[in-house]
Amino acid sequence: MRRVVVTGLGALTPIGNTIDEYWKNLIAGTSGAGPITKFDTDKFKTKFACEIKNFDVNDHLHRNEIRRSDPFTQYALVAVEEAIKNAGIDFDQLNRNRIGVIWGSGNGGIQTFHDEMVDYVRNDETPKFNPFFIPKIIADIASGLISIKYGLRGINFTTISACATSTTAIIDAMNYIRWGKADMIITGGSEAPINPAGVGGFNASRALSTNNEEATTASRPFDVSRDGFVMGEGAGALILESYEHAVSRGATIIGEVVGGGMAADAYHLTGTHPEGEGAYLGMTEALDDAGISASEIDYINMHATSTPVGDPSELIAIERVFGEKPDLAISATKSMTGHLLGAAGAIEAIASIMAAKQGIIPPTINTKTVDPDLDGKFDFTPGTAKKRKVEYAMSNTFGFGGHIATAIFKKFTH
Repeated sequence: MRRVVVTGLGALTPIGNTIDEYWKNLIAGTSGAGPITKFDTDKFKTKFACEIKNFDVNDHLHRNEIRRSDPFTQYALVAVEEAIKNAGIDFDQLNRNRIGVIWGSGNGGIQTFHDEMVDYVRNDETPKFNPFFIPKIIADIASGLISIKYGLRGINFTTISACATSTTAIIDAMNYIRWGKADMIITGGSEAPINPAGVGGFNASRALSTNNEEATTASRPFDVSRDGFVMGEGAGALILESYEHAVSRGATIIGEVVGGGMAADAYHLTGTHPEGEGAYLGMTEALDDAGISASEIDYINMHATSTPVGDPSELIAIERVFGEKPDLAISATKSMTGHLLGAAGAIEAIASIMAAKQGIIPPTINTKTVDPDLDGKFDFTPGTAKKRKVEYAMSNTFGFGGHIATAIFKKFTH
């Protein structure tokens, strides 16, 4: 079975518009939360989110690309461009038939859908839809446009598993390379949900924090006062390729993807299993796939969205897998980035890869009083990043519908 390595990374996040900015602010414990600027929130329960900042898409994409694409696709194209540059790829020197794209988005073009339907109603329900309406909203279009832009004719599809989406994409990409079906795959995920439909819909499901008075600290995983997740937006891109292919083109290897596990809670439409049944299965499957024991994991980037039910169930599952292990480093980077939904797995995979590469555990911020039921069993890395050797890092993601995806990354040595 072929080894799969990471040779390029790209990020567009609420705490940084490049990999370097994202990582710097992640280990600095920077909050990306603030008042929503994209629409008038006067009548909404939640008035804040983790928005991308200081970003003008016109600085990155041609006007025709912008006109024909939803923001979720635009974010994808920007992050992928950085990852390609980061990886030093010259596609003219490679076999494009052996290079694929597996990209994820949980909501697709929800911004475009909202805008078009509002215009429809305002026009007395006279059909005057944009000719790009359907291509802009379908979730697979980001994957398609990435392949079109770079002429990549290999495997091409989109994964959708709610908030586990981009981890699912990464696992699929790893496996297709392992199986010899591709030499290189661009993977990751993007999401642009901060609009009336996205915020209103998640408010209705009681998933979002409504702590408007303390917006910058509202994402507080494990805290006794946590009241829901903070929505985020952006994209994360990874270039995966076989070890042999990377070496043959002289690529700099950043890390290695060694295992993935997928499962289901089979329990509830939106809630996690109280005993973390699916999470337990996903983590054990990932360990088995990687061929390592639980004791070899040094760091877990938790799904930990800051919801009253979700955080405890994940910790119960972790305890089932690892036992009480106070020296196991854990952190919840959503405390800084917010929850990027379908893109969460991608930016958290990047955080896990960088933690192993740099030997630094990103912190969990905003958690002041740990829930007594959760305290004392693990090191949550509160407040401040910690230097630590990380050989193996695990990243958990869970989604509405009970979807579970766990990936394991290894520090690359040779």
